[in-house]
Amino acid sequence: MAKKKNLARNVIHLECTEQRASGVPGMSRYTTTKNKKNTPARLELRKYNPYLRRYTLHREIK
Repeated sequence: MAKKKNLARNVIHLECTEQRASGVPGMSRYTTTKNKKNTPARLELRKYNPYLRRYTLHREIK
């Protein structure tokens, strides 16, 4: 039998919040999934930014 798709999980994109203010070229973005029923607010995670060479706050974008 085919597996039922989980309609609650959406693919989201995370973008660095410190990258634009720094003026460094490029943009650090990550892709992940989240359950929109459990976490309706925008997701914020600390991820590695290869352009700034450190861990920064990445926020969910539309």
